[in-house]
Amino acid sequence: MDLKLLSIATLLGILCFCSAQQEGSDCIKANAQSCGECIQVAEKCGWCTDADFLKQGESKSARCDELKSLITKGCSKAKIENPRGSISIDKDKPVTNRKKDVAEKLKPDQITQIQPQKLSLNLRSGEAQTFKLKFKRAEDYPIDLYYLMDLSFSMKDDLENVKNLGTDLMREMQEITSDFKIGFGSFVEKTVMPYISTTPARLLNPCTSNENCTSPFSYKNVLKLTENGQQFNSLVSKQQISGNLDSPEGGFDAIMQVAVCGDAIGWRNVTRLLVFSTDAGFHFAGDGKLGGIVLPNDGKCHLENNMYTMSHYYDYPSIAHLVQKLSDNNIQTIFAVTEEFQPVYKELKNLIPKSAVGTLSSNSSNVIKLIIDSYNSLSSEVILENNKVPEGVSIKYKSICKNGVVGTGENGRKCSNISIGDEVSFDITIESQKCPSQGKSETIRIKPLGFNEDVEIVLNFICECECSKGGEPLSKICHNGNGTFECGACRCNEGRIGRLCECSTDEVRTDDLDGNCRKDNGTDICSNNGDCVCGTCECKKRENPEERYSGKFCDCDNFNCDRSNNKLCGGHGRCECRVCICDANYTGSACDCSLDTSTCLAANKQICNGRGTCECGVCKCTNPKFQGPTCEICPTCPGVCAEHKECVQCRAFETGEKKDTCQRDCSYFNLIRVKDRDKLPQPADQSYPLSHCKERDANDCWFYYTYAVRNDTMREVYVVETLECPAGPDIIPIVAGVVAGIVLIGLALLLIWKLLMIIHDRREFAKFEKEKMNAKWDTGENPIYKSAVTTVVNPKYEGK
Repeated sequence: MDLKLLSIATLLGILCFCSAQQEGSDCIKANAQSCGECIQVAEKCGWCTDADFLKQGESKSARCDELKSLITKGCSKAKIENPRGSISIDKDKPVTNRKKDVAEKLKPDQITQIQPQKLSLNLRSGEAQTFKLKFKRAEDYPIDLYYLMDLSFSMKDDLENVKNLGTDLMREMQEITSDFKIGFGSFVEKTVMPYISTTPARLLNPCTSNENCTSPFSYKNVLKLTENGQQFNSLVSKQQISGNLDSPEGGFDAIMQVAVCGDAIGWRNVTRLLVFSTDAGFHFAGDGKLGGIVLPNDGKCHLENNMYTMSHYYDYPSIAHLVQKLSDNNIQTIFAVTEEFQPVYKELKNLIPKSAVGTLSSNSSNVIKLIIDSYNSLSSEVILENNKVPEGVSIKYKSICKNGVVGTGENGRKCSNISIGDEVSFDITIESQKCPSQGKSETIRIKPLGFNEDVEIVLNFICECECSKGGEPLSKICHNGNGTFECGACRCNEGRIGRLCECSTDEVRTDDLDGNCRKDNGTDICSNNGDCVCGTCECKKRENPEERYSGKFCDCDNFNCDRSNNKLCGGHGRCECRVCICDANYTGSACDCSLDTSTCLAANKQICNGRGTCECGVCKCTNPKFQGPTCEICPTCPGVCAEHKECVQCRAFETGEKKDTCQRDCSYFNLIRVKDRDKLPQPADQSYPLSHCKERDANDCWFYYTYAVRNDTMREVYVVETLECPAGPDIIPIVAGVVAGIVLIGLALLLIWKLLMIIHDRREFAKFEKEKMNAKWDTGENPIYKSAVTTVVNPKYEGK
């Protein structure tokens, strides 16, 4: 029993150890050959720098494991290399608390709306770093607004209302900011067929003969951004309508030039608004093929004398190209379009971040209100975006907006309903899954769309351990200088591999030498019973020369088979690869099961008395009633008396269940009848076993007999020939008693009834007498009585 408990405890220990190995297998399976490779596997992996850490047969990759596993294996904490990431804030200027009515005005570059402005992150693979970003809308922030207008013929009545836009808009914008500039530009279409008519007359005046229109053009910068509203009105008043042939306009060419020609437009580093006013659709990339223009738009400025000169050379820009340039230049777009084209431009708005669509009246009379409403809508929402991140780096956003509203996922990038002076924050998590190929620092920028400020984030990647700086190049430990000894292990030179750089890649065609020595991609090298030498297992030797390891992975031996009676394979077989090969007539895991059945024979020469199977020379009884070495003992089986009762009853008294088959089933004994029980044989008088029996038949009569077996073959039954039956009951007294009882009970019931009636009558009479004494008689006239005589008086009779 103690040996079994010990085996179970050993098995549980092995299972626990295997489970612990499995938990740390991610680090081990990575097969890291250096500390730098190890720390890039996962955030939980550490590297043991103890030179004596590895046991015989273990590879360098065993140094890379989870911290708990390394400590459990005997590596001290001081010897574990486990660098951690960190965050440092390099520029942290607080957000500006600016008031509009303050006399001293700040310049745009003195206003801060986002904090911090620059950070440095040290990133380790798999370890995320999180920092908080604050944003606050500054009051009285400068605004640049550029009004880009469609001057095709259908916009003739709109031009009249835009002519006074400068001073009116200046006055309205004073409520929002004291630093406001406005500019104006116009567009029509590319100056090639089939967009315009290229006949000389139509080039001079594309409109009908009675209309005075200016020559068609693609885009013209009429007025650079200025604070002078009167100048805006003056220049816009001089503008003339032009015309083209098709309905869509070349507005995308104009938007691209407004976005990229910063110097010509006069954009400042402030809030930039572009109002795009039209009553028609737009051409985009690919439409230029109709005019033979196939070169993609280059996204560069081509203004000469404030005119776009390459419309006939470059195709229209694509929507994606336009989105990129508007975002790069922090321009927020307001599409002021007529109701007819609202659906088209709303779809375009969904593709252009930080843009708005307003319904322009047929004559642009509501343009100022539209601009104010659209600006308020755009400025009340902040959306963060980042430039392209390095491969393997991911960014997650979490917003904490007004009233504690939290957003995650895509909603984590933005906050809505922000008023001037409101402060919101974002939790930004940056994680790297691997080191870049060059291992150099990378810079990314995060900025709110439509604003000129951004956050510069310098990413430094932890790709090597500190211990690698003290490495010993061409160390003798590394197979006579074939590697650098660093962090407790050899980092092999090019062309060398192995634990001590002892192998050449020309000889072995795999970098994972130890992988050739692991069975079924496990973690044990050569099953911990040998050393991996250049991809081949060399098995350990045993002190006993008769005991040996074998197999490709040293996973076989001839001494670890099951034992019986402290003998290997029970002494009845041989051990091959931890499995017993048994001799003839033996089987079982320890060859301890004999196939000989002679020990299972019962007295009747049957195996296990016909009531069991012989297993390993021992009977296993299949009938639970029987037990014993040969299944012959039956403690719960019926006795001799009960066994022979039916046969004795049928032969002696011709009754019982076997009376019809008595001749066939009950002729196996001699029956001898005696007068009474005194004549039955007694055990003391016999030299053979004798059983005295007393049994009862179906009529509750008892009969007595003896059963004896003489000379192992002759069976004798002595039976008393008379039955002892119980006497019957006396019927007459029983019947008389029942009748007398019924009569007496009836008389008693009558007497009780009579007594109850007498008592009831007496009570009723006494009640009547009492009421009679209390009665009062009235001798007056009966109120019910009415006379039978009716008297009639003649009203005319006067008694005369």
